[in-house]
Amino acid sequence: MDHALSPLLIRIAEALERLAPPAPAPADFSAARLFRHDPETGGFHPAPDYPLSLDSLVGVERQKARFVENLERFAQGLPANHVLLWGVRGTGKSSIAKAAFMAVGGGYEALKLVEVDRDQVTALPALFDILRGRDERFVVLCDDLSFEEGAAAAKALKSALEGGVSGPPANVLFVATSNRRHLMPRGHQEDRGLIATAEDAEEEVSVSDRFGLWIGFPPMDQPTYLEAVRAYAARYELSDPDLDRHALQWAQLRGARSGRVAWQFIRDLAGAQGKTLPL
Repeated sequence: MDHALSPLLIRIAEALERLAPPAPAPADFSAARLFRHDPETGGFHPAPDYPLSLDSLVGVERQKARFVENLERFAQGLPANHVLLWGVRGTGKSSIAKAAFMAVGGGYEALKLVEVDRDQVTALPALFDILRGRDERFVVLCDDLSFEEGAAAAKALKSALEGGVSGPPANVLFVATSNRRHLMPRGHQEDRGLIATAEDAEEEVSVSDRFGLWIGFPPMDQPTYLEAVRAYAARYELSDPDLDRHALQWAQLRGARSGRVAWQFIRDLAGAQGKTLPL
């Protein structure tokens, strides 16, 4: 009976093997310095170098210096903290992370940046396991992180940063940007009950404690905004005899002053003058 079933079982096993997805090829990080991770395929897609230089970001000197100091330590294999860049929108959090990586990474060939989507935080433990033990050192960046999906994503991030029984990977530095200091979603589902809602909130707030380095980005005042505009205009050789007034009018139309608004004004000015910019 067993002998008669053997060929059938072999055919079933072979059919299942054909249906199973092929194992992903080993990641090749030699093609670029920046990558995007796709957890569905396990692939790492090369991205072009970030073109904006670190010294072109004005009004955030303290934040730049602190971030670069921590990143330099990590690149050298020294103890470094995971970083939370938090503050109002448009103040340069993501730009600093990428521009600082480009500035520091030039001196460390093994330093790579992997960007992950904020909606795929639950895949971080698996990603960290893939990166663990490799010769490269990885900055894993998640832009605009918050836990809109609730405590499941918070638990996944805590698991990734703590690393379970094996500990966190020594060759991974996690960097997140957020408009909210404690990564809290804008609302909780009150219909789950007060106790469950409070427990979810505690879970989400506790994640921010896993970041050893918090760097805050306050709103930009008018002198700093104009300083940023002038610095961009000088860097890209844009002339406007009434630069300050036009820049303030632009900010008034946007209803905000920030590094992003300053850069958008410069893009408009460069376009009007027929000049190109790196972004």
